[in-house]
Amino acid sequence: MQQALAWLKEQSKAMEIFLSELVEISSHTPNLEGVNEVASTYLSGIARLCRGQIVGELLDGGKFGQHVVARTAAAGPHLLLVGHHDTVFPRTSFAGFRQEGAHLFGPGVFDMKGGLTVIAYALAALAEARMLANIPVRLVSVSDEEIGSPDGRHVVLEHSKGATSALVFESGRSGDLIVTQRKGTGGLTVVAHGKAAHAGNAHEAGANAIWALARFIDRAQALTDYDRGITINVGRIEGGIGKNTVPERAEAKVDFRFLTNDDGDSVVVALTRAAEEAAKTVAGTRIDVSGGILRRPLERTAASAELAITYGAAQTASGLGAGEATLAGGGSDANTCAEAGVPAIDGLGPRGFGYHTTDERIDRDSLIPKAEALVRFLATRAVR
Repeated sequence: MQQALAWLKEQSKAMEIFLSELVEISSHTPNLEGVNEVASTYLSGIARLCRGQIVGELLDGGKFGQHVVARTAAAGPHLLLVGHHDTVFPRTSFAGFRQEGAHLFGPGVFDMKGGLTVIAYALAALAEARMLANIPVRLVSVSDEEIGSPDGRHVVLEHSKGATSALVFESGRSGDLIVTQRKGTGGLTVVAHGKAAHAGNAHEAGANAIWALARFIDRAQALTDYDRGITINVGRIEGGIGKNTVPERAEAKVDFRFLTNDDGDSVVVALTRAAEEAAKTVAGTRIDVSGGILRRPLERTAASAELAITYGAAQTASGLGAGEATLAGGGSDANTCAEAGVPAIDGLGPRGFGYHTTDERIDRDSLIPKAEALVRFLATRAVR
């Protein structure tokens, strides 16, 4: 392990170059060409750095970009490393990589190409010390995490089978605190149907879909319960063709968050019931509901808490902080690992600021210590 750590300490410039190559490729989730280029660049970079001690492949993502999967040859239950290579930024909104003092800026530098770089160089350090081939590791990086991993979740679930634990390298928290809890997420499309009519000549013949949808919205928003960690947000509505026509159709997009699996299921039931009740109050309308739970919550368990303590010790030995972060309101692929029954921790990427904003940045001096922590953790998992 000391040989691996000694090599890693000399890789600061190389890590920044590696990261810059990923960031300079625009990989907004719908940009399949860019997403696939990052996937290919990352996989070839890992293959070069790890000198044949890990092998990988690109998996077709259907209507999304390609996913990356890599594994060592070591037998036995594996440890799963998870990331994603898509970003939220269209090329026209935020592009390029730059250094300013102690920070590195660029789209995805924090969320989460910095985390991918940490993984790559930790594995490379272990390969330099001829240790990697003896450590059962699988790496998954998906192409669609920023929109909920609709295709990638199946890849994560598949490679969670037989895993002892999962480490997710999303954006690092202040103080290097480890994420052990994330809310579950869900989304619904709610469509109200009515009957069109002239608003002046035949108002009584119409059935106003917007009115029915408004009554649903009022019921839906009232389901928010901050004490239980349940939030409902109707974030977009549209409907009608003009003020002088009774609208025959209206649509709403609903986001909901929850802390427990039971609450997630009950929210879906309650929102569906709210739609049924709202339609009954406006004669001649009906409301259709589609969608549901997107990600089950990352619930803190005894096993994940113990994993956080163990990984925290590796962080402390690398000069970092430790401890557990407060509840995260957004989901990640850690939620999917937990859904598969695998103890999972998250937020293990470099420290930074401003994810999902054009001020996205990481602390340069956190790259090597974050990789060192992963080296220390993985080194104890070698099999003979």
